[in-house]
Amino acid sequence: MKIILALFLLSFTLFGAAQPSISKYINTTQQKLPVQDDSSDDLDNEFSNEEEIKRVDPFEHYNRQMTSINDSIYIKVLIPVATNYAKVVPVDVREGISNVFSNLVFPIRFVNNILQLKFSNAVEETGRFIVNSTLGIFGFFDPAKNALKWEAHEEDFGQTLGFYGVGPGAHLVLPLLGPSNLRDMLSIIPDSVLNPTSEFFYDLPVDTSNGFVLNSIYFVNKASLHLGEYESIKKDAIDLYPFMRDLYEQNRISEIKE
Repeated sequence: MKIILALFLLSFTLFGAAQPSISKYINTTQQKLPVQDDSSDDLDNEFSNEEEIKRVDPFEHYNRQMTSINDSIYIKVLIPVATNYAKVVPVDVREGISNVFSNLVFPIRFVNNILQLKFSNAVEETGRFIVNSTLGIFGFFDPAKNALKWEAHEEDFGQTLGFYGVGPGAHLVLPLLGPSNLRDMLSIIPDSVLNPTSEFFYDLPVDTSNGFVLNSIYFVNKASLHLGEYESIKKDAIDLYPFMRDLYEQNRISEIKE
């Protein structure tokens, strides 16, 4: 039990905001899934994709257990805390806090845009960081988007590896952080080196206190802005684990292609 708890805390503290969080993929379920064509080719492709996902899921037993543990934590701890937090903190303040965290992890987006040769995106990211850190008061406001129409270009090292043809490897469900895969899990480490909310940003050995506090605020605040979405997934999913697995992997493929 102590080992499991330590694993949860270490994952949460070190990797927190560097890992694409589950709510990012929850948002996609608010859109209608594509209507399936009746053609046999489309059906064959669908079955092919499903079989491919199954072939790279050697840790299914572990993944199902971790999905169940994460689900229990989300429902019994994170969502109730986030709900009460939302009652106390106005939505404008919570959105501002979310903007601050997004501004802080600018180095991850900048470096990975450069690595993917997306130089115009990297320039725009730099402009966003300068404008939002100054006129936006340390990123609390987003004048770069609202006034200048400069959008954030979300990129991480997992996408960078995918850009250069590195496959996802086996699917893995991480403690607290949710769906991932071998490529994206290992990519958390280089991203965390660039992430001011991660302990990897500071000197090692790890002092978990700073990262734990920052990432607790990050996750509770983010969950408060997406209340009801996770419950909606549970209601629509016949089997939560493969639904979340496929949703994650399909979205990562889409993000890498962008």
